[in-house]
Amino acid sequence: MKNLKNNAIIFFDGKCNLCNASVNFIIRNDSKAFFMFSPLTSNFSIDFFKDKKINFLNSNTIILFENNIFYTKSDAILRIFKNLNTPLKYFWYLKFIPKTIRNFVYNLIANNRYSWFGKRTICMIPSQELLNRFL
Repeated sequence: MKNLKNNAIIFFDGKCNLCNASVNFIIRNDSKAFFMFSPLTSNFSIDFFKDKKINFLNSNTIILFENNIFYTKSDAILRIFKNLNTPLKYFWYLKFIPKTIRNFVYNLIANNRYSWFGKRTICMIPSQELLNRFL
């Protein structure tokens, strides 16, 4: 297994076009290569969550695993933004909006992501130069 000590892992829906576009955006704006990626249906994800007392594999959320803590929904998105070198890092301050409101918006987008953005029949395959960022 790769050394994950100084990295955070983003678990995402590999068939979702919005999720794949988001991963590509994160890669372009993560100059320190802080984030690693794993589709929720990958062997790595299945093995990773097997011994956890959490079943995220059939969830409708992005999952960020950072410093041995799981973040989901809007919490995950805001923490990801915080670590990017783009003006979106200032979205971190949206954390002061009540979580119920943030997650309402997140759920609205997540529940409609396939109809609004489409769905792939297979997970994205990273290019050779990005392969080391995927687990």
